[in-house]
Parts: sequence; structure tokens; C-alpha cells
Amino acid sequence: MSASALESGAQSAVSAGDVAADTAPSAFDFDERVRLAPKSPGVYLMKDRRGKIVYIGKAGSLQARLNQYRLRQDDRFFVRLLRDILGDIEVVVTQSEKEALLLENELVKRHQPRFNVLLKDDKNFIHLRIGQTHAFPRLQVVRNAKDDGARYFGPYASASAARATLRQVNRYFQLRTCTDSVFRNRQRPCLEYQIQRCPAPCVLPVAEDTYRGHVHDVGLFLTGRRGELVEDLRTRMAAAAEREDFETAARLRDQWRGIDRSLERQNVKILDQHRDLDVIGLYREGARMAAAVLRFRRGVLLGAEGFALKEQEFPDDEVLAGFLMRRYDQGAEIPDQLLVGHAVDSGEILAEWLTEERISRGGAKRKVELVLPKRGPKKQLIAMAVDNAKQVFTDRMRGGAGASTLDGLKRRLGLRELPQRIECYDVSNISGTDPVASMVVFTDGLPDKSAYRSFKVRSKSTPDDFAMMYEILCRRLERIDQDGWERPDLLVVDGGPPQLRMAVAALSDRGVHDVEVVGLAKARTQDSVDGGRQRRSPERVWLPEAAHPIILPQTSNEVFLLTRLRDEAHRFAITHHRKRRRGRTLTSRLDQIDGVGPARRRALLRHFGSVSALARADPGAISAVPGIGLDLARRIAEIVGAGPSTS
Repeated sequence: MSASALESGAQSAVSAGDVAADTAPSAFDFDERVRLAPKSPGVYLMKDRRGKIVYIGKAGSLQARLNQYRLRQDDRFFVRLLRDILGDIEVVVTQSEKEALLLENELVKRHQPRFNVLLKDDKNFIHLRIGQTHAFPRLQVVRNAKDDGARYFGPYASASAARATLRQVNRYFQLRTCTDSVFRNRQRPCLEYQIQRCPAPCVLPVAEDTYRGHVHDVGLFLTGRRGELVEDLRTRMAAAAEREDFETAARLRDQWRGIDRSLERQNVKILDQHRDLDVIGLYREGARMAAAVLRFRRGVLLGAEGFALKEQEFPDDEVLAGFLMRRYDQGAEIPDQLLVGHAVDSGEILAEWLTEERISRGGAKRKVELVLPKRGPKKQLIAMAVDNAKQVFTDRMRGGAGASTLDGLKRRLGLRELPQRIECYDVSNISGTDPVASMVVFTDGLPDKSAYRSFKVRSKSTPDDFAMMYEILCRRLERIDQDGWERPDLLVVDGGPPQLRMAVAALSDRGVHDVEVVGLAKARTQDSVDGGRQRRSPERVWLPEAAHPIILPQTSNEVFLLTRLRDEAHRFAITHHRKRRRGRTLTSRLDQIDGVGPARRRALLRHFGSVSALARADPGAISAVPGIGLDLARRIAEIVGAGPSTS
């Protein structure tokens, strides 16, 4: 399919999508539409019953892809809604998957469907632009790149960062800064000419080839090829000096020295190679995501950019593919390699498109590669990018789960009230020894650590997690509405139906009927049926008396909130269990020391406050306890943990 055919297909699909029916159409037969879909590559446009496009996707086989929706083999949240909201599915057949990728991108940009991966921050993309039509082009700051034949650099994270780079260019290169209107009407050179930052082509004779050489230098500078630029300036300086053009040689000397100092001051070199690459990291908490791009040019880190991607209940690989397509289609400079942390759907096709796009912009003709590093320095760069993405998330997006997440939890689990106070319980023991339990509390989606509680299990010293859970919940419910023990809206127990039955029994036996409870069963790694790679089962939420669990979208905010709550309860329980086990172990050591009976043991614990504090004390401090001599203190320190005295 030619470019014009692609454009025609896009136009026809756009026109069809813009027409909304005045009345609701007849019932949509999903199964029949899938049966009639072609097996060719192409793009499908899902529309609601008013004719509005809600999702656009691509496929190598349209029928096979749509059949996955029919069989619900896709766990994204909107798939469950399709049979209720769909009014039609239109398809556009293409000759290859690559053409489908390009057409999908074009249609997504035009329609911005609510279920597609969208770059929320597109409006903030800032570039530096050099036009190609004017004989003496200038460098200027613009928002968003356009397909106008100009050369764009960026995007930059902020206008201030772009203008700081522009000031550097103005300092070291002789490009005009005035607008085209001022250029046409100027009668005499301006101040920029007087301070030798512009050759004043507006009023003075300046060779276009010379000026174009300055433009070329700016391109090297802005694309990170500054080492190459410095070497070129040195060569030109030496040539000017050899022909005794000392004024030009001095200007080139000052130029390369300034650029060299700038390079040393601003750039961090961490790669010993000569390739340009972007490193992309993703960080997510539920459906909220952030991305970071680290730009390396000739082994030098030039900068990092961050993007907030809100409400993306898509798998990481699909978000990444959409992000890459949108970012580089917006005019971002395309490097030789893209390092990514996830395998990208249609990665080879995307790499081919990136190569062609770079060549069309006048860039290098080398093939662009998508690389998923498994180990070594490049794997460490991915971790660095993910850390940057996490920081972007913290700066821009972190906060409580929000009313929408709590409302979604209420709706999806069928709760009676909004779960503003959620308590989660976990039991920790080793073969029944030192059993403890934890209670963690989230209020409005955030940890409320002042309300955390830990329990020593009293009724059991043999492995019986179910009975332990029952005991702890009964003891907690006995304190309900007492000072410091507010009534929860929702109880979450770590486990499936057996643990959930214990929680229901505790609520019933204590006469508490207005508190709801669910069980959260961990995701587990399972062997695939066909002997292929292992797959991970979803997190499952069990409700009382339910025959089957509820499986929420695994990338949703609701699942993230519940798993974060469960993991925090697990961490708190293990911490308490280890502390208790360590104290018991040290106490048993104390009982084994000749000369330390019950009275002296009580005196030691009363003096130091805990066995852990005693284990850190030196013999001199231990001998200060009444009834403990220095020899005995040395034996205690050596056996309990402080070691023999070095004095």
C-alpha cells in the first residue's frame, strides 16, 4: 500500500468515525463480526453504540486478533465491557503489518480513543527548530514538531531547558536570532553583530556556504556529536592559521575551547562506545505510569526526560510500544539504538519504521535497533532509566489511591460502603514457632502506620495458620470502636477460601455484621499446558460464599492497592517474627551461661531493657549490673553476642 493509499484509508476511517447515529443502532452481533473478519493484516476500529471510536488496534490477522476479544483471552479492563458498549467494528485491510502500524498511529493521533495508549504530555513537547527554506535560517524554540521540512531537535523537558541550550548556541555559533520580518526590514547591523555573535546577513554580504557551515555545526552540537565538532573546529583552525588567516583561526580557537569546556562541565560520560542510544524506563503503580528517556550521544549522557502516563490499564509491552511510536512520531531525534526493558510487540516492524523515519529527516542511514539487554552495562542503564521514571512518578503523580480507585474497588467487589479504612492481616511463623500476626491499615489508600498493630499468637504453638488467623481477628474485633481501634470498612486476609472462612467465623462469633471481608490469593507461576514458557496466574479476590474468585484487571489501580496492602502486611509480620525469634534465641543463650540464674537474668533484662540491647553491650557495661562481676560479664558478652573484650 502506497503512502497515498494509507492516507486515503486513514481519511475514510476518520470520516466514518466522525459520524454519530441519531438513534441507537440494532444489536451488534460480535460473534458474527469476528467470523466475517478477514485474515489479512490491517487495522480495526471499535465503535460504541453512538458511533464514537473507543479503541483502535492493529493485527497481523484481523480475524485472529478479534477472536481473542471474543474468547476473552485479553485481560485488559475494557475487554470485559465490549459486548455491552460495542455498536460496530470497522476494519481497514493493509498489505503488511508495517502498514498497519503506520495507519494505526495515524488514526490514534487523529481520534485520541479513550481506550488507547496516549501520551498525556504531548502538549508540553518543546523543540528547537532550524528551517530549511530560508537562505540564512535561525534556531528557534517551538512547541511540537511539524512535517514542514525543517530540522527539529529535542524534545526538551521544559522551555527553560530549551532556552538554556539556545543561549549556548548563540554564544558559540554565528546564527541570526531575529525573526524573518525583522530580517527583511533591517537597515543596519544590530548589537549581536557588534559583539560578534552574528555576521549580519540581513544587511552585509555573507556567503551562504559559510553560513550553512555554521548551521551544520549547530546540528552536530545539538545531536550530541560534540567531540566530532571539536575535532572539526581544530582542523579548520589549523588550516586557517596555515593560510595566515589569523582572525578566523582565533575565532575558531575560542569557539572550540568554549564548546570543549561546555562538554566537560555539562556531560556525564558513562559509556565507552561511539553509538547514539536512548534508554527507556517505565515505572507503574496500578494503572498510573511514568516513563523516562535517557539520551546518550557518542557514549555521553546528555540529559533525561520524564513523561507522566495516567490511567494506562495496558500491559507494559503495549504501553512501551505506544509510547515509542508517539514519541518519535512527534519529532524526537531517533538514535542508533533504543534500549528497552520489555519485549516490544511488532518490534522489528517498529525498528524498520524508525529507520525509514530517520532517513526521511536527513539522518544517518544505519539501521535503528530495539535492544532488550539481559545483563551487563546496558542492563544497568535500564535500571537507571527505571529509577528516573520512578522519580518522575514520585514528583508528579504519587499520592493516595484516590476516590476513583476506592470507588472502583467498591463497585468491582460489590461492597456496600466506600472502603476508606482497609485493614489487612497476615500470620508469620516457622513450623509453628514464635507465631505472630500483623495488622496494617490503609486510610484513603495510603498507609496509616500509626494504626499498625502486631500480635503474639497465644493459642497455638503448632503450625495452624487458619486457627491463628481466627484468634487474631477475634482479639481485634473485641476492641472494635475502642480508643485507637477504629471500625474498619473492609478486612483483607492473605489467602483464599480457607482463610476467608476463618475471618467470616470471627466476625460472626463476635457479632460484627457491618464490616465486609475479602481474601486475596497470591499470583503464582504456573507451567504452561503446551510445555512453553511459564506464565503467572492472576491475583484473585475471594468473596464470602462465592464459588469462583473475582479476577480484576491485573494492571488496574484496584489490584495495585490490594497487593500493596497485602505485601505491607507480609513485611510487617515477618519483621515482628524475626525480632521475636531473635529475642528468644538470645534469651535461650543467656539461660545456658553458668552463674546466670533467674534473678540475675531478670536484673540484666531490667537494666538493659531488652536482650538485643544486652547483646550490643560490652563487658564493662554488663559488669555495672549489681551482682555481675567482670569475669561473668565477659562470658555473657561472648556468648550472647557482643564478643570478648578487646581492652
